[in-house]
Amino acid sequence: MVSSILPLTLINVSVRKGAKVILGPVDWELSSSGCTIVLGPNGAGKTTLLRLMHGLQKPSKGEIAWQADFKTVSARQSFIFQTPVVMRRTVLENLIYPLLVRRIPKKDAEREAAEWLEAVGLEDFKQKAAVTLSGGEKQKLAMARALIIKPEVLFLDEPSTNLDGASTVSIEALVKKAIADGTRIVMATHDIGQARRLASEVVFLLHGKIHEISAGGVFFDAPRTNEAQSFLRGDILL
Repeated sequence: MVSSILPLTLINVSVRKGAKVILGPVDWELSSSGCTIVLGPNGAGKTTLLRLMHGLQKPSKGEIAWQADFKTVSARQSFIFQTPVVMRRTVLENLIYPLLVRRIPKKDAEREAAEWLEAVGLEDFKQKAAVTLSGGEKQKLAMARALIIKPEVLFLDEPSTNLDGASTVSIEALVKKAIADGTRIVMATHDIGQARRLASEVVFLLHGKIHEISAGGVFFDAPRTNEAQSFLRGDILL
């Protein structure tokens, strides 16, 4: 049995769209613990980087190397989109589904799903159609569905961009619990406050290139690049 699918190594990776390079070249190794915040303005390439690492996007050039085969890696990581994706089933059925796919007995899956629904405050909605939930409720369901499989790595693409303050607090609490439980988090955001609250490491991305990689405290206290300094001041980066 593979002890870990990490580290994940990106070697000279780039992504093209037509004649334009939208990401890269990127050289980076994702270590085995903590919360990496991929920070940068809109259009910096954050979503592309996360999709590339997760496997939703193929590189135009370069190598992406996990420490396990494709099947193992796919089973031990999850991805949460900026706009949550829910199935046209009940809330409970949405949450049970990834467990049934992994051949967990239905009774055990229902018990575990009920525990997660209570943990995210959706226990009163379990028989409700998931598509009728509010944006914040859908994102909580997406978080629960991703975490119920106990992933080793969880990618989050701006999960609270369209949420109100209360929903954002709830999502961040779930992220913190996942980190405490040992899940490796990689999260994209352009929200500096959120990055400060969650980051153990910051990858600052601009125009598709990594400009700086630092520990969270170091990045916010003493960013090394002019671009990062400008971004933290709230300047518009052209």
